[in-house]
Amino acid sequence: MSLEELEARVKKLSLRATDAKMNLHDLAEELPVDYEKIPEVAETTFQVYAELTAARKELKAARKAAAEA
Repeated sequence: MSLEELEARVKKLSLRATDAKMNLHDLAEELPVDYEKIPEVAETTFQVYAELTAARKELKAARKAAAEA
């Protein structure tokens, strides 16, 4: 994956992470309504942030490799 593709992926994942965070926040504000959705929304948020963290590490490594080349 090229540096530009990695940057685009991180940007897209960052937007998804922000959206997931807001969904979790909104759910928390509405408690106890829809409390059954907590595990599903939390798992989605966790997965998106895990992907974002991995993508950021990959981008950092790619930038380092490009700088050394």
